[in-house]
Amino acid sequence: MSDTTPEQNAIAATPLLAGATLGVLGGGQLGRMFAHAAQAMGYFTAVLDADPTSPAGLVSHHHIQTAYEDPDGLAQLAALSDAITTEFENVPAQALRTLGAERPVSPAASAVAIAQDRAAEKAHFDRCGVPCAPYAVIGSAEQLAAVDADRLLPGILKTARMGYDGKGQSRVKTREDLAAAWQAMGGVPCVLEKMLPLALECSVIVARGADGACVHLPVQRNLHRAGILAVTEVHEGNVPPALAEQAVAAAKSIAEGLQYVGVLCVEFFVLEDGALVVNEIAPRPHNSGHYSQNACDVSQFELQVRAMAGLPLTQPRQHSPAVMLNLLGDLWFARGPHAQTPPWAAVLALPGTHLHLYGKADAKPGRKMGHLNVTAATAEVARATALQAAALLGIEPF
Repeated sequence: MSDTTPEQNAIAATPLLAGATLGVLGGGQLGRMFAHAAQAMGYFTAVLDADPTSPAGLVSHHHIQTAYEDPDGLAQLAALSDAITTEFENVPAQALRTLGAERPVSPAASAVAIAQDRAAEKAHFDRCGVPCAPYAVIGSAEQLAAVDADRLLPGILKTARMGYDGKGQSRVKTREDLAAAWQAMGGVPCVLEKMLPLALECSVIVARGADGACVHLPVQRNLHRAGILAVTEVHEGNVPPALAEQAVAAAKSIAEGLQYVGVLCVEFFVLEDGALVVNEIAPRPHNSGHYSQNACDVSQFELQVRAMAGLPLTQPRQHSPAVMLNLLGDLWFARGPHAQTPPWAAVLALPGTHLHLYGKADAKPGRKMGHLNVTAATAEVARATALQAAALLGIEPF
């Protein structure tokens, strides 16, 4: 189901060319990199975000400083923009519905609403025939009591809404753990997922147009630490070819089932027995796709621009093996209790390093401050260089 009228869909199907204004809900680093990509292609950009120092707001032509649900702010964004997207999955879906009545919005509110609710997300995976971990929805004391402990424990209890980067999650081994964790989360609707023996994690980023055309970036192999993506490696053979083919097909099936328009990231677990199960989706560009800025001929942010503007989606080609290191605020405190600028000059002296900082003034532990893309002629050289950079920055080797 689309949240736009046939008239709006017809407008979206007409390509928007340079000189149009592209709007984005959310002013974080993903919005900033989207704005850079749009501006490089000749577009004006407008950002709605309440933070006067938001990374995207600082680099856009227009910055509307209101809350996401503020009627006046949404009216201003609709008036300024020819098409609108989002860079943050927890933007209220209702705000997207409001904007969708006036302008083409991608992704649609209906798709974002599913991504915002783990229970709805799991149900969508089931409908698409894409396997996920065994799970149960817990929204009441009765559902808690009905949990099949033999099938689902030990597991991970996750809030159904507003969880990201490992937040809103608790590992549980027994029924007592489960009950205590659910109470600690305030008894809000949750999803209990069985813990599975993981061999590795990977993700696929797809871009789908209003005409149904769908392209994808190469499969990304990911390493998470404390629930936050730390390292992404992308090169031929990073995952077995048959598994990569399966992951791409599953990601495209999920996007098709949502009638999705825009850039979508689908995260997967690969189990020790080689089976592939879907973990979750992000209705936006994703950290694991940042390498595409320097290793592919079309980045995930250019794909986002093309999809929302109704431009042709060409299949991206990776020209260099790549490693992406996530740069958290912890690195500013690697040499003492007071924030110090990391040794960027030493890092940039390494061949094939590409530094992307997000314009955030204050470094805080756990805060995403930037990323480093490392490219090389071979996967071995890219990895070796990335390990050198990690050592300079105080990042744990991988």
